[in-house]
Amino acid sequence: MQLTLEFGGGLELLCESVKIHKVNVDPPNGTEKFIMKDLLSWVRTNLIKERPEMFMKEDSVRPGVLVLVNDCDWELSGQLDTTLEDKDVVVFISTLHGG
Repeated sequence: MQLTLEFGGGLELLCESVKIHKVNVDPPNGTEKFIMKDLLSWVRTNLIKERPEMFMKEDSVRPGVLVLVNDCDWELSGQLDTTLEDKDVVVFISTLHGG
């Protein structure tokens, strides 16, 4: 399954300053669907190059990280249980800024 992942609001700095990633992912063994919880684990292992604690807290994103799946807030679609499909676009934006 091909997904487009976009990082903004400073989160791209955790991914070697690359904002947009086109990635191919497969559902975990024994399952047919790929959910956001699986994606976050994959991102932590494969994309985050430094300071993963700035992106994730336990199995989810840190408070202050806005997650959009196809321009829809993931809180409206099930958060960690949101099912992803081929060609989906997932956006991660940090709403926390220094000042």
